[in-house]
Amino acid sequence: MSKAIGIDFGLKRTGISISDELRIIATPLTTIPSEELMRYLNDFIQKEFVGTLVLGYPLGLNGEDTDITPNVRLLKKALEKEFVTISVQLYDERMTSKIAHQALISGAKKKKRKEKGVVDQISATIILQDYLNTQN
Repeated sequence: MSKAIGIDFGLKRTGISISDELRIIATPLTTIPSEELMRYLNDFIQKEFVGTLVLGYPLGLNGEDTDITPNVRLLKKALEKEFVTISVQLYDERMTSKIAHQALISGAKKKKRKEKGVVDQISATIILQDYLNTQN
């Protein structure tokens, strides 16, 4: 079975997570500058068997678009054009940053909690794990 990648896109940084081959567990992978996302994914997908990209879909608590929602829609189209054999899924990411912060507060040292990139990775992992849970 192919792996899935979780993506928590931001204008500055993007958190990335990966599933195991059975698509049971999501784990943090990295945080990269957002302008390097396509290059990173191209390199990574050439080395790993990836079948799905799960892109966090930012909506407000009221279900309406946020400031970054149009950017994520554009990214989805670009990913679909670049990776024609890979499924690109949007997945509701409401509350994932808050959950990620809570997870860090309860489990990480203060210095680690201040690293914004760690929050992005954990958010990507939560997005991917939630998606995997709905698929299994």
